[in-house]
Amino acid sequence: MSEPLTLARPYARAAFETARAHNALAAWSGNLRFAAQVMADARVSAVAGDPRLSHAELVGLLLPPGEAAETPFAAFLGLLVENRRVNLLAEITALFEELKRESECTIRVTLRSASEIAANQAEAIKVALKKRFAREIELEQHIDPTVIGGAVIDAGDVVIDGSVRGRLERLENALTQ
Repeated sequence: MSEPLTLARPYARAAFETARAHNALAAWSGNLRFAAQVMADARVSAVAGDPRLSHAELVGLLLPPGEAAETPFAAFLGLLVENRRVNLLAEITALFEELKRESECTIRVTLRSASEIAANQAEAIKVALKKRFAREIELEQHIDPTVIGGAVIDAGDVVIDGSVRGRLERLENALTQ
């Protein structure tokens, strides 16, 4: 069987192109997150394959409140249901978000530290990263006690380890070599 990401990629690309054509990237992003969250519910995923549930009823379950059944997003969900790919909504959503960030010249950066980083320090880190990557920065902070001190910045392909734990590991490697 093919990997879920491989199966999800063309659907994410189609969703992105449709959303961009309708100038509705933010709306589609929210709608996809909602549908993926609903599909993640064990009760919904259990009935998704039930033949007694019509395609239209399943699409209705996945539509966000206030979203009409005649919208391009509803048609997209109908396509997923018809092709039995509705279980890929989480992967489609993640890939859609990547495409959206790429089109907006934004990069998601995760900042892990042992304690909360002050707002002014976080802003300074964002400014420095914006200069380095020449992109807008979407900073997400995580508290990780294993870092001990300092911080680890994960920007996709680039990881900057300024943590005490990282320094201790590098020192240990140098001493054992």
